[in-house]
Amino acid sequence: MQLHVFGSVIGIVHWDPPQQAMNAVVASAGDNSLNQYGSGAGLPDLVKALEHKLATENGITQSEVMVTAGANQAFTNVVLTLLDPQNQVVLFKPYYFNHLMAVQMTGGADNVVYGRCNPESWHPDLDWLEECLQSGDPPRMVVLVNPCNPTGVLMSKSELQRAHKLCEQAGAWLIVDNTYEHFTYDGRQHTCVSGPHVVNIFSMSKAFGMMGWRLGYIAYPNADVAADPEVGFQMSKVQDTIPICVTQMSQVAALGALQAGSPWVREQVQGLSSNREAILDALSPLADCTNSGVAGGEGAIYFWAKLPQGCEDDEAVVSWLVKKHKVCVVPGTACGCPGYVRVAFANLDEGKCKQAAAQLKCGLQQLVHQGAAALDSSTSAENGVDHSAAPNEDL
Repeated sequence: MQLHVFGSVIGIVHWDPPQQAMNAVVASAGDNSLNQYGSGAGLPDLVKALEHKLATENGITQSEVMVTAGANQAFTNVVLTLLDPQNQVVLFKPYYFNHLMAVQMTGGADNVVYGRCNPESWHPDLDWLEECLQSGDPPRMVVLVNPCNPTGVLMSKSELQRAHKLCEQAGAWLIVDNTYEHFTYDGRQHTCVSGPHVVNIFSMSKAFGMMGWRLGYIAYPNADVAADPEVGFQMSKVQDTIPICVTQMSQVAALGALQAGSPWVREQVQGLSSNREAILDALSPLADCTNSGVAGGEGAIYFWAKLPQGCEDDEAVVSWLVKKHKVCVVPGTACGCPGYVRVAFANLDEGKCKQAAAQLKCGLQQLVHQGAAALDSSTSAENGVDHSAAPNEDL
């Protein structure tokens, strides 16, 4: 028996890249130069286009650009460049799990300082950050994700500016992951900060539907203004060690996608409104039964929800939702916060998302009404299910 599972779990979008990206790839198919190693920083035309985008859309100047194989590789480059194993780094809980893994894999697992978020708004607690940075042994790096994966909240311009100032005064690097910069709702606007101690990370995966093309980029201060003028040289050594250069055809596709630009992306994001509403409605049983209820929906493609009292074993709840209601979400434990779940709303088209939302709502209603007993009662129902069968591709 094959389980047909709908996933509100994967942080992707359901659309394909713009036609301009595909046209660029087809036109370059016979370009033999793309078979060779390219520049570690990226194709010159792409770097130039990204510098223009950063200046006109993000207000970031006096920076250098490095193209990477996605934002995760960008973050790993930054960690390897700026941190020694003994250096402390701040990750706010709930954190993006790949950020923690990058620090762990590079030897810094014991020096992660977990920051607090406001338990109601889930915005980073900047008062806590101020105290942390004023300690006798301040962290070398502070990481923010804005809009946030996993909570779906969007930091305001004033919050970013305060974090920027606090890090500047403490001599700490501020790393801002802007992967979801284009995903904002209800009139909100994404903003960036820049400075001698600020590194910004971006991605083309989500906005342009280019997940498999693996294309991200770093904007770091140039040698004239950087807190450490060697940062670019050191990062180039990391780049040469990991990918040497990003797949050149992926860069060609990215350059084509930039021709479509932000207007094309805005149209796709606006089309998420029905998905967003469907998932928010699916989570309404949790909003009604818990004090902190449901957060997010300000930016990115996620909601963050607290499970009912007595159902804090989020991994058990997620397993039960898959087996009993054929829908999958991310347990908060993966992000350092047991008792919560992250729910995505951009990875399925409208029809599938509505079906997934209906199944999720049914499961959450049962969980609210029956509590942990719902999980216990499902054990016998598992008999006869072939767990070796592959899940449906929608997972």
